[in-house]
Amino acid sequence: MKLRQSDESGEKSLEVQFVDTARTTHGTDHTDPPYLRAIDRTVEAVVAIALAGEVAAVFMNAIARSVLGTSLLWTEEVAAFALSILAFVGGVAAYRRGHHSFVALLVDRIAPHRRSFSLAAADAVVAALSVITFVLSIQSVRASWHRETPILEWPSGIISLPLAIAMPLLTLYAGERLVRAGRPAFLAVPAIAIVFAAVISAGAGILSVDFAVGASVVLFLATTLLGLPIAFSLLFSACAFFWTTATVPMVALPQKMVDGTGNFILLSIPFFIFAGLLMERSGISLRLVDLAQNLVGHIRGGMRQVAVVSMYLMSGLSGSDSADVAAVGTVLRNIPDNGPKGEGAAVMAASAIMGASVPPSIAMLILGSVTHISIAALFVGGFIPAAVIMICLMVLNYVKARRNGDMPAPRVPARVLGRTVLASLVPLSIPVILFGGILSGTATPTEVSSFAVVYSILIAVFVYRTLDWRGFVEVVVDSAVLTGMILFILAAASSFSWALTIGNLPQRLVALMASVGDSGTVFMIGSIILMILLSSLLEGLPALNILAPMLVPLASRFGYGELHYGMVLLISMGLGVFIPPAGVGFYVCCSVMRAEIGPASRAMLPYLAVLIIGLLLVAFVPWFTNVLPQVFGLVR
Repeated sequence: MKLRQSDESGEKSLEVQFVDTARTTHGTDHTDPPYLRAIDRTVEAVVAIALAGEVAAVFMNAIARSVLGTSLLWTEEVAAFALSILAFVGGVAAYRRGHHSFVALLVDRIAPHRRSFSLAAADAVVAALSVITFVLSIQSVRASWHRETPILEWPSGIISLPLAIAMPLLTLYAGERLVRAGRPAFLAVPAIAIVFAAVISAGAGILSVDFAVGASVVLFLATTLLGLPIAFSLLFSACAFFWTTATVPMVALPQKMVDGTGNFILLSIPFFIFAGLLMERSGISLRLVDLAQNLVGHIRGGMRQVAVVSMYLMSGLSGSDSADVAAVGTVLRNIPDNGPKGEGAAVMAASAIMGASVPPSIAMLILGSVTHISIAALFVGGFIPAAVIMICLMVLNYVKARRNGDMPAPRVPARVLGRTVLASLVPLSIPVILFGGILSGTATPTEVSSFAVVYSILIAVFVYRTLDWRGFVEVVVDSAVLTGMILFILAAASSFSWALTIGNLPQRLVALMASVGDSGTVFMIGSIILMILLSSLLEGLPALNILAPMLVPLASRFGYGELHYGMVLLISMGLGVFIPPAGVGFYVCCSVMRAEIGPASRAMLPYLAVLIIGLLLVAFVPWFTNVLPQVFGLVR
């Protein structure tokens, strides 16, 4: 994902890597053959049109329902088809650009020739999986083609069609990587082919369900640590479970992938990503950083306090932690703060942890889509828990600054603060629109998010005029590709989570919790540790997608409300993503702040202690989460 920010030295370009640079291609390359560049442009055009079409369909329906009092029922089917295109064709485009997350913790520590072999083997597995999924998806399309959708009377199989179309493209892109890999590919491809042939020929139905569920978890962890992108590790493990147990037909694999992206709530994800990138690329979000600086810059801790407050404000706009870090970090990294080396990266990482609980975060949308927790309740309930984390961090910054003898900066004049507040009203009005529409009942979260997109377009293109047509098109394409990466992971996680459910893993978790005593405290602390560890390994969203459907239903058995417990999972997930040494978000912060890993990790230690205190406060004081939803009548 490329984010551009302006500073005093002129235009700067920052590459936020979600994966190792050895795997990143960033789209088309001038050395690629013309046909491959043409395919790249076509794929990007398709996902961009799908995103624009989805925004238009949902926005028109919202206008028709709120103004004319009637609903355009056909828009839901159009939006579902567009979301399927974004998930699968966009997911393939993300693979082409190298944006699929993978764990480099072990891969980066092995010898270069073995690393090359590991990455080539991962691409060979991706190619093999794409072929298998293509065959199965064709069966799924054919099985449902004779049924019709209720409104437009399209063949029902059209929703699964983007998956079938995307898989040959994925095979092509994986093959192109293998060709570029050279010698490692000539060793990796035959080895992977032999393994797949052996499993396919002799593996059908040979394992019991009880054994297979454990084996699939081990396979998932092993392939993830060996460099296979997380989405494909999930898909590979689910595929292995279905094949070796023969509990359900293999065609269930693509069906569950499509079902995993079929929740109407997920339509909000591309909208919030789109609106957030529009505001960041057009420079609108920088006004919030200025506001934070003028509000708290005079408090001991200086720019560290500004970073914390800025991340709180920014998280409510983009919904993406990495985008928030890039937007705020590129502004603050050039401002001297006299802090220890690596302190800036540690502050950014610690501040970004609360992003998952500040609405409208993508994690909230996913949690609501895989559980029965109300999205509106999550949005409203997240403000105070995030504020608890923010206050804890600000107190730590104050104590550290006082201990170091740092003097506070002078307050800005009231007129300057007033101008800054006025300049910030436009970006701050977006949350007002979101919550006004949701709480008044005039629009759903998805419909309100489409308003946020249109509003952001009007501001960026026509009011501030900071984004030209070319820049706008880049935002549309990048938003669609980033959406594709997230939704593809959710699709794969959906199939894997379903496999774990078939394998009775939720019941085993219940038995495990019961074995250590019927204690709500043990359940809560165990849940926090499990979510932190898995989120650190898998980034965050796959961990949330896998664990939340299993853990949230158990919360009431131990005396916790689902909303409160879900908020604890969100903050725990954020902590796992940004905790060193495995959290991918921590490395993003170090990259953005241009800090070395070692000093930043040491500087992070006191922040981790305070973050754990803040998390435990939220976990064992439900009032922080429940008070605002109760005020607005969203929970009892």
